[in-house]
Amino acid sequence: MGLLDNLKAKLAPAKEKVGDLAQQHEGRIGEKLDKVAKVVDSKTHGKYSDRITTGAGKAKDALGKIAHKDSPGGPTPPADS
Repeated sequence: MGLLDNLKAKLAPAKEKVGDLAQQHEGRIGEKLDKVAKVVDSKTHGKYSDRITTGAGKAKDALGKIAHKDSPGGPTPPADS
């Protein structure tokens, strides 16, 4: 076994736990992401609003993929751009 294989084997339980926690708390995490984005946008006086909105959206998409990886049909497909 190589180094990466050892790391993957050791991190597999943590990855499953993160997925379970993300699924249980997806709504609360999404709300907090929105709140943080709003605070950061306020602190930057709207200068980076588009980037903040994009970043928050990508974070929510990633959260959805992590939370629903074990759902029927597999992981959430990426959004069409």
